[in-house]
Amino acid sequence: MEKIYVDHAASTPIDERVITTMIEAMKNQYGNPSSIHSFGRDARKLLDEARQTLAQTIEAKPNEIVLTSGGTEANNLAIFGYARANKAKGNHIITSAIEHHAVLDACKQLEKEGFRVTYLPVNKDGYITKEQVEENMTDETILIAMMHANNETGVIQPANEIARLAKEKNIAFHTDAVQTYGVLPISVKEMQPTMMAVSSHKINGPKGIGFLYVKEGTKLIATFAGGEQEKKRRPGTENLPAIAGFATAAKVALEEREQRGSFYQHLTDSFVSALKEEEVPFQINGDANHRVPHIVNIYFPWTTVESFLVRLDFAGIAASSGSACTAGSLDPSHVLTAMFPEEGRAQSSVRFSVGKGNTKEEMEYIAREIKKMMKTI
Repeated sequence: MEKIYVDHAASTPIDERVITTMIEAMKNQYGNPSSIHSFGRDARKLLDEARQTLAQTIEAKPNEIVLTSGGTEANNLAIFGYARANKAKGNHIITSAIEHHAVLDACKQLEKEGFRVTYLPVNKDGYITKEQVEENMTDETILIAMMHANNETGVIQPANEIARLAKEKNIAFHTDAVQTYGVLPISVKEMQPTMMAVSSHKINGPKGIGFLYVKEGTKLIATFAGGEQEKKRRPGTENLPAIAGFATAAKVALEEREQRGSFYQHLTDSFVSALKEEEVPFQINGDANHRVPHIVNIYFPWTTVESFLVRLDFAGIAASSGSACTAGSLDPSHVLTAMFPEEGRAQSSVRFSVGKGNTKEEMEYIAREIKKMMKTI
């Protein structure tokens, strides 16, 4: 049976060039980057080079890159680190109802610590608007946390506009760019965020590594203690093979970004066209014309997501109902529930996310298999 992986928004296969980089680092740079002997200095050199590469991909300074264990930790460090370090300025945070749980759960914890959080609703296209943010600002607002593109629908948010608004009001702006990094052009010089979270395993790099961009001069408290690494913002011995692999993945993604983007758009467009040709009843969740090219979230009114995903898996097709970080939860997608509070779409929607290795023929095959499933219901 043919096996097809269309869950790249959850995680991607590691690029062979990344694997080569990681093996070389494990073999040759096994010293601790904090050690002063030659082995430590060799490891430090590789670490510094990787940090420089990662910084260049977003036009940042190397000292503005805080290496983390991934997007979740980066989001946590941004939310907890900034709020706790700047609580003397105010206690109000603005975010959206469709953020990743790494942001939402952090905000809920801060509410227990006395912070006030506004969770902005979204329209049926999946957007948060600049006007919504502005209307909810107060003199106590110290942080706005808004994702660059949603991880379930792929809908791109007006992060640049909101970042500029925040800067005008002297409010910090954090964005979760996990689904856009390496896919869309990102420049911190242009966007001007205060902080930005990025993950490696979404761009064909290793799991367990990411970074938080922190604008120079930003006051931030580490979320845990135990070392001087990352300028005391993220203590712990650095995972050098993963960091080196991440840098290679980032460099490759940047070099191939336009080519990949066009190809991914071709694949998702082909999939939607194939569903239409097979006369499968469906609707796309969110603005179909303003999303990242590799994600399409589809509502199939004639089925339920649990049984549908199982049947897809039996057919050798790996898709998902939403964020992999909430796998095992019986609750419907909080993103789709926020977009369609009265329609129950979350119980019948599936996310298909393409990546390297997928083909147009696979997209057409998936559409045909879905048609077969529909006939047996």
